[in-house]
Amino acid sequence: MTLPRSSPGASTRGARRARVMSLPDAIAECVRDGDTVAMEGFTHLIPYSAGHEVIRQQRRGLTLIRMTPDLLYDQLIGMGCADRLVFSWGGNPGVGSLHRLRDAVENGWPRPLAIEEHSHAAMANAYDAGAAGLPCAIFRGYVGAELKRVNPNIRAVKCPFTGEELAAVPALRPDVTLIHALKADARGNVLLEGIVGVQKEAVLAARRSVVTVEEIVEDFGPRSKNAVILPSWTVTAIVVAPRGAHPSYAQGYYKRDNAFYIAWDRISRDRDTFLEWMQANIMNGGRDRNGQDGHGAHDGRDGRDDHDGRDDRDDHDGRDDQGGGARS
Repeated sequence: MTLPRSSPGASTRGARRARVMSLPDAIAECVRDGDTVAMEGFTHLIPYSAGHEVIRQQRRGLTLIRMTPDLLYDQLIGMGCADRLVFSWGGNPGVGSLHRLRDAVENGWPRPLAIEEHSHAAMANAYDAGAAGLPCAIFRGYVGAELKRVNPNIRAVKCPFTGEELAAVPALRPDVTLIHALKADARGNVLLEGIVGVQKEAVLAARRSVVTVEEIVEDFGPRSKNAVILPSWTVTAIVVAPRGAHPSYAQGYYKRDNAFYIAWDRISRDRDTFLEWMQANIMNGGRDRNGQDGHGAHDGRDGRDDHDGRDDRDDHDGRDDQGGGARS
């Protein structure tokens, strides 16, 4: 099932219904140099296809927002797309550091990167405030924390009713949010199920949004109790991008590619090795004949999800199966 396609030059503001577009056209229209860009998905449904197209189109001067930035943001930073990062926890989940992020912060390569670090709670509340059109988020948090010593955007306010001191941070209002979802329906609504992060809030807070999906269906049918449906009027563009979250996973479609997360540590440590890999796999070999992001043999293997033969089931039983802390 497909929705009517829209010409790529049409205005995105005030749109009352999501439009189906190609990935190159959606990113070209919605992501601009200097934008504040959120790409969300917690463990599950990380929007790799959309992020890779941002890299291919060589966007510059971006402020990137993300709870738990992992490999995708390492790639964006290493390819010079970002000037600033607003985040909570950054790393290769269960493996170690993000070497391109670290190189940018410590050595200014390939360009200096300013960072604004928050807690998970602050980021979630800030997205919620942005979605509600509020200027800031007020919540209980940062009690005894030291982040406010290095982040001037963490403030304190006194409740006018109780006198309680509360934390306050600016609302997050991205220019554009990119997410990956499981399905869109014939009316342009979008379905997320499984582990759901702050995708809903990030889309509602943004001026524009691009949602890549595994497929478009006539109707969603039975849904799980934690299902999130984004109405068509909240979404600017829908892109059909099968395997668009790989090497993360999409519940019911494919598993998390644990082997690639491990391989990325080696690929990203050295600048030249990183650039060679990005040129071969994202820049030069990154799209298939339909213009979609390629998800082939990222590290010289055959692209299968379970390279090491382990059972990396979609739900992971709620545990981090690589021995790390919070996974992104």
